[in-house]
Amino acid sequence: VDMDCFYAAVEMRDNPALRDIPIAIGGSSDRRGVISTCNYPARKYGVRSAMATAYAMRLCPDLVLVKGRMDVYVQESQKIRAIFSDYTDLIEPLSLDEAYLDVSGSAHCNGSATLIAETIRKRIHNELGLTASAGVASCKFVAKVASDENKPDGICVITPDKLDEFVKSMPLGKIPGVGKVTLQKLHRMGLSTCEDVRKYPFERIQKELGKFGSVLWDRAHGVDERPVNVTRKRKSIGVERTLHEDIHTLEECREMLPRLLEKLHERVKNHEAKHTRGKPIRIRTQGVKLKFSDFQLTTVENRHHKLDDIFFDELLQQAYQRAGDRGIRLVGLHIGLAEATPVEQLTLPLDE
Repeated sequence: VDMDCFYAAVEMRDNPALRDIPIAIGGSSDRRGVISTCNYPARKYGVRSAMATAYAMRLCPDLVLVKGRMDVYVQESQKIRAIFSDYTDLIEPLSLDEAYLDVSGSAHCNGSATLIAETIRKRIHNELGLTASAGVASCKFVAKVASDENKPDGICVITPDKLDEFVKSMPLGKIPGVGKVTLQKLHRMGLSTCEDVRKYPFERIQKELGKFGSVLWDRAHGVDERPVNVTRKRKSIGVERTLHEDIHTLEECREMLPRLLEKLHERVKNHEAKHTRGKPIRIRTQGVKLKFSDFQLTTVENRHHKLDDIFFDELLQQAYQRAGDRGIRLVGLHIGLAEATPVEQLTLPLDE
């Protein structure tokens, strides 16, 4: 089940004046920053999540920027999760607005996954005033792809006898895990659909893509044996800030560290309170991320087993060396966890 433009939908529900105009969540009033999500009227102009606000405003000059309300989105997500739990305990959240549900053992709706999905969608609409789309299939990745087929406010059911046909013609870019770089590589290999992969020698796929080659081969044949994972854990905690204006010196980058470190320590403390009963988390790595004026990202990450503010400064120096003559528009800090902990969406940029 995948909510439709979740953050934007909540804002449109709570402020009807926003319903029929293009809006985006995130960014900032001076067009700096990054779009978190947008509604469907904005998408008609080509506006998308993770797009630079300035570019989004060029595509859609009438775009209205709305400041995100993460506390409200979390509350609504909890209500949605409560509806899910009325039908199954096997729930794997992917973010605040998306989750896998295993209903194979559910007695609700005479055990029909399709009827359960429709009932959940109706309840979300009637009780919360929001819409959700659903994909129903016998394996996870097909259900995820199907959930996008009839958006917004739709459902797509791929019965077992139709699964092979559905997968066979599927563009490779729809398969979760196939990003832009991998897709370009696949296209250079002459592969565009799952049917193309099926005809390609397995050994060559594995040689070109390594471990992911085996995953892609399985997906192209409609195979995904992963269970719905109710103990899905998060692997990192991070903070970042998108700047109003590019900065150009290492000293300017360093000036951002105290505020970012304060936020990071706060999130670590909150995480410990929620998930480790106040005990210190186990840290595996520390890392620094920079985004340059040409929107290229670089990350420097090294093993470090405690939250060390000074070590972040060393990593920042290394990352800064990659800037060249480019300005810097975003600085981020993160820690990798030795023991994964529950997924928690923290994606709105810290624009100020």
